[in-house]
Amino acid sequence: MYRFLLSRQWVILTLIALALIPTMIELGFWQFHRHERRVTQNSLIADNIAAKPRPVEELTSPGHTVPRSDYWRPATATGTFDTTHEVVVRRRTSSDDRIGVHILTPMVLRDGRIVLVNRGWVPAAADQHSFPPVPPAPKGEVTITGRLKADETTGASGIKDLKGLPDRQVMLINSRQQAGLIGGEVLGGYLEQTEPAPAGDTPELIPEPDHDSIGAHMAYAVQWWLFAAGVPVGWVILVRREKLDRKAAASPDSPGNGASGTPERDPEAIQATPSL
Repeated sequence: MYRFLLSRQWVILTLIALALIPTMIELGFWQFHRHERRVTQNSLIADNIAAKPRPVEELTSPGHTVPRSDYWRPATATGTFDTTHEVVVRRRTSSDDRIGVHILTPMVLRDGRIVLVNRGWVPAAADQHSFPPVPPAPKGEVTITGRLKADETTGASGIKDLKGLPDRQVMLINSRQQAGLIGGEVLGGYLEQTEPAPAGDTPELIPEPDHDSIGAHMAYAVQWWLFAAGVPVGWVILVRREKLDRKAAASPDSPGNGASGTPERDPEAIQATPSL
């Protein structure tokens, strides 16, 4: 009765089902691991943002790669803004998803070293070649607080580092690149300014990163695992249906096996019936 499982059609169907089960299980674990990473990152962001600010010189140094454990950690910097080497970072969005630029201004610290400060977002210029109107940085010695971030790279950010850009425009915030342009000792990473708030609320400060949402990764993981469990169930249902269909087709009472559904007339009765 189950010899039909050896047919070409059923062998292919069974192999597909066997391939789908581990694939769906693996996709479920992929989404589950993404959920775990999101939860871990949210915890890191929340803990680091709530940490007490420390002098930026204690957290980074020239050529230093900021580790993930220090991302978004509050840091203070005291010095003088160097607007001569100020640049804008292209293709950045505001809190309401408008396209513009970030203002990246070097700050010369008291010991002569330099830290890059992302002062916030402003609209881009009317054309791609012009330098946009930028609110001036405070003059004289100032103290700012910001979130420590790692140098941006194409691999980590997905932003292509375009060449041949107009003067004082860049694609990535990278201390090593800026050190070559400035010609001084630039601390690794940069600060996203959070305090003090700029006059007139411009530039627009970078908002605090989201650390409440965990996304739908866990729901997707459960869905993939349910799909994996449903494959063998569906296969069994198809097999049983095929078995019943074949059994019904082989029954003597089924159409095509001599059963017409119309009762046969008795030959003797036919002979006894007078003709009109």
